[in-house]
Amino acid sequence: MNIIEGPTELQRRFELQREAYAGEPYPPWPVRADRLRRLQRLLVQHEAEFAQAIDADFAGRPAIETELAEIWPSLEEVKVALRHGRRWMRPRRMPVSKWFIGARAQLVPQPLGVVGVIVPWNYPVFLAVAPLAAALAAGNRVMVKMSEYTPTFAQRFAVRCAEAFATEELTVLVGGADVAAQFAALPLDHLLFTGSTAVGRKVMAAAAPNLTPVTLELGGKSPAVLAPDYPVEHAVQRILVGKLLNAGQTCIAPDYLLLPREALPGFVRIARETAQRLYPGGIDDANYCSVIDARQYRRLVAALDDALARGARVEPLFAGGARDERRHRLAPVMLLEAPADNALMTDEIFGPVLPLVAYDDIEQALAFINARPRPLAMYWFDRDRARTRLALQCTHAGGVTVNDTLLHVVQDALPFGGIGPSGMGDYHGRWGFETFSKLKPVVWQSRWNAMGLFVPPYRPLVRRMLTWMKRL
Repeated sequence: MNIIEGPTELQRRFELQREAYAGEPYPPWPVRADRLRRLQRLLVQHEAEFAQAIDADFAGRPAIETELAEIWPSLEEVKVALRHGRRWMRPRRMPVSKWFIGARAQLVPQPLGVVGVIVPWNYPVFLAVAPLAAALAAGNRVMVKMSEYTPTFAQRFAVRCAEAFATEELTVLVGGADVAAQFAALPLDHLLFTGSTAVGRKVMAAAAPNLTPVTLELGGKSPAVLAPDYPVEHAVQRILVGKLLNAGQTCIAPDYLLLPREALPGFVRIARETAQRLYPGGIDDANYCSVIDARQYRRLVAALDDALARGARVEPLFAGGARDERRHRLAPVMLLEAPADNALMTDEIFGPVLPLVAYDDIEQALAFINARPRPLAMYWFDRDRARTRLALQCTHAGGVTVNDTLLHVVQDALPFGGIGPSGMGDYHGRWGFETFSKLKPVVWQSRWNAMGLFVPPYRPLVRRMLTWMKRL
């Protein structure tokens, strides 16, 4: 059983991992590889079970989406760690200053100890396994706190991990917000949290008394920008695929679209045609996902109704029914002329609503982005390379995909992380290995060296040598 009934059990598991780390502070590669292979087998053997559990938690999430957006990228993270981990953990030779030639310098990757991971509900497999793979490759013990909003999957994942790993290697915790608060307050050696900006602030505050280093993967309002002269028909499908995957419940989903004013009518028409081709069954389509629960459904509906009551215009993307409260299914819509202070324009949407914001020139679009908190992602659709370079130089985002959406998150050679309100720190691939390691600098002094000249009592020669050294 992995449900934590009080702080005593949580502390017991933490101390068990801490003691295990002290007994083996630098696991050799065969030990690390064995843990990664067990994680790999767990994912392969229980893929269908996990997909069914997530489908139950969402009351309707297509198995193909779980396979595409969770199982496959999770396996890729494990494969990359297995392929490159032995090389990542080797000491790295570094240059020494010219004044210390003869000495040797190294960076030695060292496991941090006990790493904590707090997992959100929207992608509970991938956002557990990706940091877990990196932390295991780096030689750490890991504690994972699953989301209480995906209880079926959380319990199944906890059970399967308990079968594959000893508690001192990996422990998966299931519980509510009180457990999460206790978890974040543990004196962990590193804590990675994925979730909302508001909760991220609380996690960071809980970690602060212990000076626990944190990696925060948050979100924000990630813009998509359709540049002048870019063919609308080429952009629409990529924007909608990025927006409607998981019914928009993706931290890097395009949150809103900036487009030329004259392109607005054509985009609305083509987007509707495209959405109905992608999901011909509308709100009941087997490939369309539900909103996770009634709480999130009501939040989205309330924000939409507020925008409509205050003069906004809604353009539906599906034909037929638009809302099903019982199953918390919400058909996607485009939102035009929404009040600037409406929640859909100020907060991360995390749902199938796409506000369209018209601009008159590209400078206006860039100013709109820069007037808002720095987002986790930006999507720039443009065939003008000079203008694209300008946009990349004068805006900030955690990551960017040009002429598509979402792709930067599954590149194992690139770091993934936010900036400012959208997060801090990076992981994925080698970047994750380094996040969960201390790259310890080590200098090996040579037997024959000149350091004896620079000790008290200082002789006149020292001053002459310093004068000469500062000139070189």
